[in-house]
Amino acid sequence: MEKDDRFEMVGAAYRERKTVIRERGFWSWFKGKPIVATAVFVLILLGCVFAEFIINHDPSQFYLSNMNQAPNKEFYFGTDSMGRDIYSIIWHGGRASLLIGFLSTFILTVVGVIYGCVSGSTDSLGDNIMMRGVELIQSIPTLLMILLIISLMATQNVISISFVIGITAWFALARIVRSEVRQIRNSEYVLASRCMGSSFLYRMRKHLIPNFVSAIMFVVISSVATNIGMESTLSFLGLGLPIEVLSWGSMLALADRALLLNTWWVIVIPGAFLVVTLLCVTQIGHYFRQQTNRRPSNI
Repeated sequence: MEKDDRFEMVGAAYRERKTVIRERGFWSWFKGKPIVATAVFVLILLGCVFAEFIINHDPSQFYLSNMNQAPNKEFYFGTDSMGRDIYSIIWHGGRASLLIGFLSTFILTVVGVIYGCVSGSTDSLGDNIMMRGVELIQSIPTLLMILLIISLMATQNVISISFVIGITAWFALARIVRSEVRQIRNSEYVLASRCMGSSFLYRMRKHLIPNFVSAIMFVVISSVATNIGMESTLSFLGLGLPIEVLSWGSMLALADRALLLNTWWVIVIPGAFLVVTLLCVTQIGHYFRQQTNRRPSNI
């Protein structure tokens, strides 16, 4: 009887698994990681932080004899309608945009995590009331809600804009946190900690947050890009930072004037920096989401 190569004879120990050791080279560590996106974002971040060392003009100075000049050797990215150097404004103004992105993300993370933990830990009645409230407020368009709150403020600055964006963007995060807490609140270690008389803040810090921090990482990182874009949208509409406050959004606020004067560099170059930054942050957040989905659940 001839042996068929398509079949393999197995014995009693056929379930034994053979361990295969695969050698991982240096370059295999970079596979699947957003190396380019991280490198570009770090370069932009460092350029904004150390802007004084790379700018060649005063970003707040009006060079009236050089208004609306195209990119040249003196003004690398050209000048706007007020004679300001776009190259210097991009690096110096990026501080405000990035600060708003990070600060508003911190605010929405704190509010969303605390609200979600409280909602997930309370009884059914309290949970339903809190979630229905979130759904009611979330039904209002975010931009409209931001405009209503900004209209009540006397002045706009980096702190106030960050606060407004943060307190209007935490609803989705709270729903995710609430769902995660509902799954782990009856675990043995959580019940044991409660029986020993631990406070809610202690349980949230020691037991709840460490179990869902990886699940919300994508939302938190993606919120940085979303909040930077929201600041640019508000400034473009004339409702964000004042024009004298340098930021990527305040530069785009001059877009209508640039279109009339046919000065494309005033729109294209700041817009390109903004788009590249948003794409890099989004790519980093997408990587964390993939890592979370690959991680086996502990429940």
